[in-house]
Amino acid sequence: MSSPLRISLAKANAPTAAQLADLGRQTFQDTFAATNTPADMAAYLAENFGPDIQLAELQDRENTFLLAHMQNELVGYAKLRDNSALGLPEGQNPAGRLEIERLYVRDDWQGTGLGAALMRGILALAEQLHCSAVVLGVWEKNDKARAFYQRFGFREIGQHEFRLGQDVQTDLILRKGMAGR
Repeated sequence: MSSPLRISLAKANAPTAAQLADLGRQTFQDTFAATNTPADMAAYLAENFGPDIQLAELQDRENTFLLAHMQNELVGYAKLRDNSALGLPEGQNPAGRLEIERLYVRDDWQGTGLGAALMRGILALAEQLHCSAVVLGVWEKNDKARAFYQRFGFREIGQHEFRLGQDVQTDLILRKGMAGR
């Protein structure tokens, strides 16, 4: 019997962009609203989530989106960026590095293994693309996400600023080297 979970590559179209905008806004708000001001949250959400914003992201050739559907309902997604310079010294070639810019799972699906399934999909894609490493930024205060990434072998290699509205926060940069590279 097959699982009702389906992970697929996103198509660059308006309906998908609208779904990504809604889910992105919802999951970001669910995760971070309690620890940030309403004004900073509103500014960040307006700058980063909207059908036109997500359509432009979908159309960018450097981005790949993996969508997680459960019985035809979008319940999570990952936004990936090819050739990411995140965590590299200035001037170093970013070729072969895949960045997880977003790994979002709807609140009511957290703890079900959906995030792990998406991560396995990301790592399989990184292998197919012959990536040397997968990198990401995670808020230093997001202990749940940090523990999740550590279970998959990601290790801290640095930090950088993350602006949420007017609040400048610190993201930890995590890296996972890919086997044989």
